[in-house]
Amino acid sequence: MDVRMEALQAEGWRVDRAWSEADFERIHAFLSRSYWSEGIPRETLARAMRGSLNFVLRDAEGCLQGYARVITDQATFAYLCDVFVEEAQRGRGLGDWLIQQIMAAPELQGLRRFSLFTRDAHGLYERHGFKPLATPDRGMEITRPGLYLQAKKP
Repeated sequence: MDVRMEALQAEGWRVDRAWSEADFERIHAFLSRSYWSEGIPRETLARAMRGSLNFVLRDAEGCLQGYARVITDQATFAYLCDVFVEEAQRGRGLGDWLIQQIMAAPELQGLRRFSLFTRDAHGLYERHGFKPLATPDRGMEITRPGLYLQAKKP
């Protein structure tokens, strides 16, 4: 662990797995405004969180300051998503530390594939071993941009 990460721990920062209703409200507020899940319904996010490994970044007072979740079978595959650090806390290395904690989780060791998608944080993930798809021609997907926003229309 580098000096910056040790300093964060010394300041009382931590990553844990438990989330409360108050945490859920903050997570939903952030994600429902994000480019990747804009308008996500509360019920959809709650179901997604219940079916995932959740990583909650907390300050010394225990307040949620960031979040990430991993969808995984805990044996062969994982998908990292919904990663954020509150804007007021950015630039301190917290995103790096959060990803470091996720990558060290016992349930995520020995996986054959660990994937993610990002529009603008490639550098962050590259520092933790992620690379562009080796064979993008093999991948396929179904995307429904704006799905959550369409669901709100009468």
